[in-house]
Amino acid sequence: MAIDMPTPPLRVAIIGGGPGGLATAIALSKTPNVEVRLYEQARVLREVGAGISIGANTWNVLELLGVADSLTSGHPTWTMLNMNGRSGEELHRREKAREGVKHPPIRTQRTKLQAALLAHIKPRTIELCKKLARMVDLGEAGVELHFEDGTMAIADLVVGADGIRSVVRDTAWTDYEIKFTGTTIWRTLLPWDDVKDLHPEFGTTGWWHTPTTHVYFSHVGEGLWEIAARAWHDPAVHSASKVSWGVPVDNAHVESHFTEYLPQIRTALSRARPNTWREFAAFAGPELSHLMAWDHKIALVGDASHALSGAFGSGAGFAMEDGWVLAQALAQFGNDTRKALPLFDEVRRPYYAQMYAHLAAPSRKAGSGVSSFDEKVRRKIITDGGGGMAWIYENDIGAVWDEVVDGLGDGGS
Repeated sequence: MAIDMPTPPLRVAIIGGGPGGLATAIALSKTPNVEVRLYEQARVLREVGAGISIGANTWNVLELLGVADSLTSGHPTWTMLNMNGRSGEELHRREKAREGVKHPPIRTQRTKLQAALLAHIKPRTIELCKKLARMVDLGEAGVELHFEDGTMAIADLVVGADGIRSVVRDTAWTDYEIKFTGTTIWRTLLPWDDVKDLHPEFGTTGWWHTPTTHVYFSHVGEGLWEIAARAWHDPAVHSASKVSWGVPVDNAHVESHFTEYLPQIRTALSRARPNTWREFAAFAGPELSHLMAWDHKIALVGDASHALSGAFGSGAGFAMEDGWVLAQALAQFGNDTRKALPLFDEVRRPYYAQMYAHLAAPSRKAGSGVSSFDEKVRRKIITDGGGGMAWIYENDIGAVWDEVVDGLGDGGS
């Protein structure tokens, strides 16, 4: 008499412990017959940066992950300002709709989001000090992972959640190249008490602009205030000196880029605590034709899948959506990656294609033909979800998935 042998679990290796990797691990932990390991190169799992925006799209996926109630710290951002950084003129004020909203839009510390996600990771899921060195395609036997510490592992599915400089992506897509976009960002946190005397509008989240720079101010909760400042650096001149993320820089270096601003803004920049500024150079790469590779053994999530760092200010939300959809696709097809990964690709790739198309649209070249300082600034209004961008900032990935499943019919199980 034949004995039915149990189906071995699908071995999934997640590379990268940012929000996308953590969310993928949480979602897969709820998927039957999946064995998850998350490999992170750092010795201590910590977020690099300052604040992060949690809007409707991110709250939606946090609810689906069961994490939303764990994120309790942050500053509501119902009002968003755009200001002329030299004159102080208010250019635009957006009041977000409050009716029927379960969770307010907030600006919070990146560490708070990370802590909320980590609280839902099962024990012994994460392995630290595991920097991926190379991968080997073993065919039907899976993927062999080699780490810089000399250890190795084998997985049936590798999830590249390792950011814009993804080793997973660059191994599977060998001709992929990212380039410095020209945008450099500096971030810091400081006590609100250090700056609250400077300007009445500094307590309201918003952007202060010149034609080629802006300074963003926001509370992030727990008495802390964030500065995120951006400037343009010609890639033809500066590319060789730029690295991707979190380089310490001194106060004078940051302040030198914002000498045209109101005295109150320059003073705010100068009050940042010494050794707290970090520089983030924005890189980008071309759109991928697929988010899977190696015969359905590799999938990309987050910045690894759409190399557009800082372009839409909701990268953590996008990455978490990716991880949740991937887990649903595997559950839908009983962990058959040959069916699940094409469905994951079908759901997420068009979404990122729309982002690339938006960035390439001629209408974004709003400053062309405009000569005056103030008029150029008026063309720079950042809507943060308004202005026809609801498809990003109000995306309900759960509803999107339900619609996809409804369309599968009888072939979806």
